[in-house]
Amino acid sequence: MTAFARRARALAARVHPELSLVSYTLLAHLEERQGCRATDLAAYYMLDKSTVSRQVATLESLGFVERRLDPADHRVQVLHPTAKGTEMLANVTASRRRAFHERLSDWDEADLARFADYLSRYNASQTDPA
Repeated sequence: MTAFARRARALAARVHPELSLVSYTLLAHLEERQGCRATDLAAYYMLDKSTVSRQVATLESLGFVERRLDPADHRVQVLHPTAKGTEMLANVTASRRRAFHERLSDWDEADLARFADYLSRYNASQTDPA
C-alpha cells in the first residue's frame, strides 16, 4: 500500500512540478463530475475550505481550471477543467494505461482475474473518499 501511495504522489509531480496529489485529485474529480463548487470538493474529500481554495488557486494559475457562473444561481461559481486541464488528464490516463499494460503484460488470465477481483473488493469496502 505504501508503494501505491508513493506512486500516486510521484504521478502528480511528473504531470507538473507545481501540481500536488491533492490538486491532481481535485482536477480529476472536476472532470468526472463535469464541474462542481469548491465547497462540494471540500465536503466530498473532507478537506478544509482553505485547503481546497489554495489547491484551486494553483490549478487556476496553471490554466487547468476555470470558474463559471452557475446558470441556475448566478451567485454561485462552479469550477470546471479547462481544455488544457482536460488534455493533461487525458495524457496522464493514457500514460498510466501504458504503464499498467507493461507491468501486467506477462500475467496470465487467472492472475489478472484475481487481481481485478481483489481491487474491486478493496474499492467496494472503502467508506471514505480519501
